[in-house]
Parts: sequence; structure tokens; C-alpha cells
Amino acid sequence: MKIAIIWAGNIGGTLTRRFRELGHEVFVANSRGPQTLADLAAETGATPVTVGQAARDGDVVIVTIPERHIEDLPRDLFSGVPDHVVVVDTGNYYPRQRDGRIEAIEAGTPESVWVASQLRRPVIKAFNDIYAEHLGTLGKPKGTPGRIALPVAGDDARAKAVVMKLVDELGFDPVDAGTLDQSWRQQPGTPVYVGDFDAEGVREALARARNQRTPEWTATSKSPGTYESPA
Repeated sequence: MKIAIIWAGNIGGTLTRRFRELGHEVFVANSRGPQTLADLAAETGATPVTVGQAARDGDVVIVTIPERHIEDLPRDLFSGVPDHVVVVDTGNYYPRQRDGRIEAIEAGTPESVWVASQLRRPVIKAFNDIYAEHLGTLGKPKGTPGRIALPVAGDDARAKAVVMKLVDELGFDPVDAGTLDQSWRQQPGTPVYVGDFDAEGVREALARARNQRTPEWTATSKSPGTYESPA
């Protein structure tokens, strides 16, 4: 499968490495241009491309950039991209640590619903509730007792099935987490977030989630700070 990854940060870099290990053709982009991805390309065999090329080169396009930079992407990024191309959002909103205040999210719009509105494209939410290191190292063969599970939310059944298959290939049990409107159940501050639960544990954690942002995941008048000193 052709997989394009927009942004080569912790999650993007990890997915680049793992999908190449699994034999997928991977295209990777960031905001600074393909020339800055030479080391990752040499390490993995992935193809560096521009952001615009990435949106058009993959059967699956994974958008894994900080929430505050979503609005910096071209508004027509996915214009003309065929409907069968699956777009995945791995992002999380960290208002106090990194992103500052995004009014729509503060008002209750689920993070990935907001991302989809900015991209003008339906998305599947996945790979957002696990540490990058764990994503890269803790995958296990299917059927392994205690295998970590990852929630996958979205509105398109076919697109969701594609992403769930990739989750399984990476060594994790995929759990259908409902619609994109329900994806708030896997946002930061919810029980499932970075919990490394098995499939039953993920379902239980999703069921326990409450749709109200806790103070540590809500912007303040001084946001953003840093991860070391949130504002």
C-alpha cells in the first residue's frame, strides 16, 4: 500500500519506520521541504516529498502535525484527491503545553471534527492515544494475550476498515470507537489516553469517558507554555 505521512515528528517518524519495515511504500513530508528528510529517507527507504505531493501520493494519507499548525496547511490541500483516499488524523490538542487556544475546540468541538473542517476532508482518528515509543516497540502478533489495543473513530466504514487493518499489521488490536463525533472519547484527559489497554480495557475506558475537558487540557489566558511548564 502507498502511505503518505505529513509531518515527521515523533508519531510520523515512528509510523514511517514501522510501515517501511512492513513493506509499504511510504512518502513523507514536513513543513521545511523534502531536503530536510534525507536522514529519515536514508534510514528507512521512504521517499521525501512536499506536503502537496503527500496529499496526492498515498492510498492512505496520515496527517500527524501539531494542532496549532493545521490552519497553516493549504486550504486546497485535498482538492481533487479521490474520495477513496483515506485521510487519518493522529493529532491531539495541547492548549497549555503547545497549541494555545483554539476557540472551536474549547467550545466543545471534538478535536478531529475540527481538523476535518480545516482540511475540508473527512478523517479517521487513530494513533493519537499511544506514546510514539510504545507505538514503535510494543506491537505484538495477533492473538497475543494482553496485546495493546488502539481505538479508531470515523464515519466511513470502508475507510475505518482500512485503518483498522493497518493497526493490526502494526501489532495492535483495533477497536471501533464509533463516529468522528464520538472521537472525543479518545482525546487527552480521557480514560483511554496513553493507557496501553487491551481490547476489553479500551472498550471499558471509552465507555467511562465524559465529554467535558478537564482543567489541565483547557486553555488559560497564558497558554501556551511548554510541556515542562504548561501555561
